Amino acid sequence: VQLQASGGGLVQAGGSLRLSCAASGSIFSILTMGWYRQAPGKQRELVADIASGGRTNYADSVKGRFTISRDNAKNTAYLQMNSLKPEDTAAYYCNVEGIRSGSYYRFNSWGQGTLVTVSS
Repeated sequence: VQLQASGGGLVQAGGSLRLSCAASGSIFSILTMGWYRQAPGKQRELVADIASGGRTNYADSVKGRFTISRDNAKNTAYLQMNSLKPEDTAAYYCNVEGIRSGSYYRFNSWGQGTLVTVSS
């Protein structure tokens, strides 16, 4: 299973960005799609995730500013980031848990990081 993330960039504080993560390959079903981030010198942390039924979970630091969504038909997750702050600067990674087609084994895949830089 491959993940293709896009949408990062440079934005001023208060601005917005939208990240996308498309999953492809031998996928029977996708359970959870999520976004993590890692700032320089810090550990990777969960930003938000969304279950197959639509239940969402957010880090306290992004509640009210970020919105995660998914398009099940496209196996794609989105992260709408509004009111961005300099402390949101990090590499953002998408993560997908699901079931492979054919074997029906679980998989857990990571996308390549996409850099978000918020200037003050």
